[in-house]
Amino acid sequence: MLKDITLGQYYQTDSILHRSDPRVKLTGTLIYIVVLFVAQNIWGYALAAVFLAVMIALSKVPVKFMLKGMRSIAFLITLTVVFNLFMTPGEVIWSFYKLKITAEGLKMAARMAIRLIFLIMGSNIMTLTTTPGELTDGLESLLSPFKVFHAPVHEIAMMMSIALRFIPILMEETDKIMKAQMARGASFDEGNIIERAKSLVPLLVPLFVSAFRRASDLALAMEARCYRGGDKRTRMKPLRYKVSDYVAYGVLIMLLAASIALRICL
Repeated sequence: MLKDITLGQYYQTDSILHRSDPRVKLTGTLIYIVVLFVAQNIWGYALAAVFLAVMIALSKVPVKFMLKGMRSIAFLITLTVVFNLFMTPGEVIWSFYKLKITAEGLKMAARMAIRLIFLIMGSNIMTLTTTPGELTDGLESLLSPFKVFHAPVHEIAMMMSIALRFIPILMEETDKIMKAQMARGASFDEGNIIERAKSLVPLLVPLFVSAFRRASDLALAMEARCYRGGDKRTRMKPLRYKVSDYVAYGVLIMLLAASIALRICL
């Protein structure tokens, strides 16, 4: 299951999204998240679904590869659906002892499930089509207005990029530790959910040791290369908008406007 996590990974291929400016993709992901929470009816979610399908097609990332990443959050989606299903007050349509399902809870559970699935897939498109270096440059550029308030923009962008890049590395490290302990007789797939959770505790110590060791190695490598933050640093590939990027901004604005119109008018 750990190999199914695609968040933070980069899928190498040639597509229009891979060639797009990272600032456009970051802004587009933010606007898409807003669209998901603005949508309150079937037409709003249909618009979000069509836009997501078009982006997946343009990214040239295999659909199976993207759907594989949904397995890792299946438990989170199920837990969210269950909580909304049984804990939302309203008109009761089914009850058993103290458990009650309401019509409002059914609608809320469906909305939250759709939002989570679309949100994860939309975020995956951004990370799968953008290298960590591009993400850092794009995020730093978007946050540059905050430099007026003496905010450490470069450091914030660097930390977020490193954290995102470390996700697949830590997942791979966890998988190696699990296989090593299973070879010594450990079991992670037997018993109830509480017993399985307890069996994962021995993974935490070696995983934290590995994470701190990697962080220390990275810090030493940056110091050895005289890294001193973003002041007066130049880029080998400076970010420049192309005509297609301005067109993409226009499409994103129309998407947001259409979503708001669908919520108000329908």
